[in-house]
Amino acid sequence: MTTEQTDTGSRVDPGTLTGEREALEQWLDFHRATLATKCEGLDDAQLRTPSAPPSDLNLMGLVRHMAEVERGWFRRVLAGESEAGWIYTTKEDHDADVHVTSEDTWAEAYATWQAEIAHARANAAGRGLDEPGSGTHRSGKTFNLRWIYLHMIEEYARHNGHADLIRERIDGATGD
Repeated sequence: MTTEQTDTGSRVDPGTLTGEREALEQWLDFHRATLATKCEGLDDAQLRTPSAPPSDLNLMGLVRHMAEVERGWFRRVLAGESEAGWIYTTKEDHDADVHVTSEDTWAEAYATWQAEIAHARANAAGRGLDEPGSGTHRSGKTFNLRWIYLHMIEEYARHNGHADLIRERIDGATGD
């Protein structure tokens, strides 16, 4: 495995000879670190810079969105923490996570995201991949940990593609 040092930690390439659970966890952590890397070195104003009109998608909003996603899947669906409400989303604005204002800060968004990742890891620890979650999704369905890991990898991968384009627009930075 190779490690790429970043200001926000280390991004470790997933192993190539791992078991299923280790591979899923490594790929999820890789994608989490990739999003952090895309935000590195930018100030709050840059992190709030929208991608391109008419979209208002921005890097800080993506991090806030992923905090919501981590919370939803690992706390509400997996652990059955029904009291874990939305962080940013409201009934009036379902996309409030990406609708950042000049008062929103990277420090708060990053800390919230990292706290949700810590909850996710704790809630997944000790559970089998086939074990159904203790809660249900808003669709009413129950999901096992394997499905949640796979979905989270897909969710991060998709949004990391958005982050690539947004970062390139801000300062021309490209790459993994």
